Amino acid sequence: MINRVVLVGRMTRDPELRRTPQGDAVTSFTLAVNRNFTSRDGQQQADFINCVVWRKPAENVERYCSKGSLVGVEGRIQTRSYDNSQGQKVYVVEVICDSVQFLETRAARERAQSQPQMQMQQPQNNDNFYDMKTVELEKEFDNSLNTYDIMEDDIQF
Repeated sequence: MINRVVLVGRMTRDPELRRTPQGDAVTSFTLAVNRNFTSRDGQQQADFINCVVWRKPAENVERYCSKGSLVGVEGRIQTRSYDNSQGQKVYVVEVICDSVQFLETRAARERAQSQPQMQMQQPQNNDNFYDMKTVELEKEFDNSLNTYDIMEDDIQF
């Protein structure tokens, strides 16, 4: 059986470091991972995935990452449940991380956050935009290579 997860996303909050009674470090954080599509109103959709990392990597994540950090995680999905204070059973799904990769420096993240977000201008008429792109592509490529001289004897079935 296989249980492997690889995710790239941004932390939604500062990582939270705790220690077990035995002294092991454990850090938890939530990762926002964009979906490959947008909603009907054009908004980007994301999944918010709980992640847990243990021991020395947990200390490093807490020390070097913060809200907004772009990280890659590799690990496995784990499910567990517990009874909350109201006596209700709560189910938890989380990624237990074997490794966490820091994908951008703190300085780069701060630079990106301090610069105003550039808005991409959408063409007013998508049909005209498509036609312009098609014309550009036709100019760029020689379509004479797309013709084939196939005889009936050339077909093998």
